[in-house]
Amino acid sequence: MRDDASGVGYGLVPETRGLVAAARRALGDRPRVRGQLDECARRLDEPLRVALAGQLKAGKSTLLNALVGQDIAPTDATECTRLVTWYRNGTAPRVTAYSLDGSRADVVVRRGRGAEGLPGAHGLTFDLSALRWNSPAPREVDHLAVEWPSAELAQTIIIDTPGISSLSREVSARTSRLLTPGGPALPPADAVLYLLRRLDAADVDFLERIGAGSSGSTGAPQSFSGPLGVVGVVSRADEIGAGRIDALHSARDVASRFATELERTGLCQSVIPVAGLLAFAAATLRQREYDAFEALAAIPVDELTAALLSADRFAHPDLPLPVPAELRAHLTARFGLFGIRLAVTLIRLGVRGSQALAAELSARSGLDELRTVLDVQFAQRADELKAHSALTALARVLAANPGSAADALLPRVRTLLADVHGFAELRLLAHLRADELPLPPDDLAELNRLIGGTGVAPTLRLGLATHTDLATQREAALAAVQKWRARARHPLADQFTANACLTAARSAEGLLDILHEPPTTPFPALRPGR
Repeated sequence: MRDDASGVGYGLVPETRGLVAAARRALGDRPRVRGQLDECARRLDEPLRVALAGQLKAGKSTLLNALVGQDIAPTDATECTRLVTWYRNGTAPRVTAYSLDGSRADVVVRRGRGAEGLPGAHGLTFDLSALRWNSPAPREVDHLAVEWPSAELAQTIIIDTPGISSLSREVSARTSRLLTPGGPALPPADAVLYLLRRLDAADVDFLERIGAGSSGSTGAPQSFSGPLGVVGVVSRADEIGAGRIDALHSARDVASRFATELERTGLCQSVIPVAGLLAFAAATLRQREYDAFEALAAIPVDELTAALLSADRFAHPDLPLPVPAELRAHLTARFGLFGIRLAVTLIRLGVRGSQALAAELSARSGLDELRTVLDVQFAQRADELKAHSALTALARVLAANPGSAADALLPRVRTLLADVHGFAELRLLAHLRADELPLPPDDLAELNRLIGGTGVAPTLRLGLATHTDLATQREAALAAVQKWRARARHPLADQFTANACLTAARSAEGLLDILHEPPTTPFPALRPGR
């Protein structure tokens, strides 16, 4: 049985389920432990959990709205942005507040309005001023849960976290407790999107804690106790270039520098620049906004350039432009100066219609590139990431409850955390671009592809067309096994290079395992009657 499209999971999810079930049988008479193990089992059947983290005002809520394609996360600085908020798919929109003891209360949701009846720049607001708890006494809100009908949330649970550098220590601690839990707690997130506006000591320190966790005392391998997948996002990328039309080029240079520093240490698997405000505005572009851009595109270039010197100048009511001042202020709040300049330029270059403009803005915001990375690094490896979380928690539970038949399970759990090939691929991908392997560029590209750097489907790993026949795929996989085994044995290969080559060879062997010969007959063999 296999866990992903590549077949290199080697039955990880079923084996994890079996280990959890065995631990439940051995420790089932302990109510608290039973609850922890039941949660481990449930996690394997839930959508992947991805946390958004970063410093204060990094743009986490705005990026969440862009990824979901709907205005569901408040982006103004209200009390709700100081809380951990879980976003899940639901049949109808609903927001619930939870206290530490499990009490709950429904949250009133208000929607702001912008110019001419358009949605406001800050979208929804969660009103926590008049909560009615389902228990007699008032409670302090611990976290919020948002249920919202969304195809994106049906595949991924998104956890929005408070800024790690908040002036309130308790606010920052909520994020730390979520992503670096101690004791036998199950890591709430399977993967992390970490937003960066700059790269400073606070970012590096927190990323190191995400990777290392804080549970070395449990006996679980220290380097495996946090979420396995971490992707960095240079957020608010348009601000790096001061809103100029070439702002994303500047942001890409910054992202490249961040990537070099972070990937050298293995703290991030990729670093992508994204203009989150533009991405969200593009996903929710209205016809009235397109009409306003079209009107602005009709005025002389020099006149509009002068008007766009600052946000205040552009929205000033005395400015003689063919768009009302209130609507201009709305466009500034929704798109930023960079988004306005880009939208007008695209219309002047021939983009017509709100849908076409939305697609062009989304592509230039960096969101499409981020979605591709998330698909390759997270979605296509969802089973491995969830199993890693469950195994990490199981190791903690077993180490914290010694003296039973369950003790015999701990060595196997630790072995899986250390040796599972899918985990080895993810760790190698995190190091591959920064570490200088003494291999030709074509071989480096092949190695990256073979271990799943461009996707986990067999044809993607082998660099073949989607509809390539099985025989050709098997031939390519066998050649890859032979090639990378030989590279690993090269007498001049250093230890890291040899291990990387062995990882690629094992990936190719996994492909051979699933590209087996099809049955020669469509009917099962008949057993003779007795």
